[in-house]
Amino acid sequence: MADKKKSIGFTYAFSGLKEVFKSERNFRFHIISAILVIIAGFLLGFGLIEWMIAITVIGLVMTAEILNTAIEEIINYLRPEIHPAAKKIKDLAAAGVFIAAVTAFVVGLLLFLPKLF
Repeated sequence: MADKKKSIGFTYAFSGLKEVFKSERNFRFHIISAILVIIAGFLLGFGLIEWMIAITVIGLVMTAEILNTAIEEIINYLRPEIHPAAKKIKDLAAAGVFIAAVTAFVVGLLLFLPKLF
């Protein structure tokens, strides 16, 4: 019975990934960026620690984007009309994605610049 529950959970997770990929342009941009980082990491010969760092920040950005999308969907469901509190909540969630993306960019510079120069 536990195996069936696990597979159902994975089904929901993959359904969510499919949905966010289909509906969110920013998520697709993050996927393309992640693919480019992975290709560059292979070309530049990343070591284990560099891979661990790169994968962690990629996961951070992807997670932030998915949570931002979930928060936006909740707010749209609860408050379809424009409301100052709803705007504030959405702006805060978007700021979280921005911080994650800037962090990933800075970490990327720290990983790639020494390899390039």
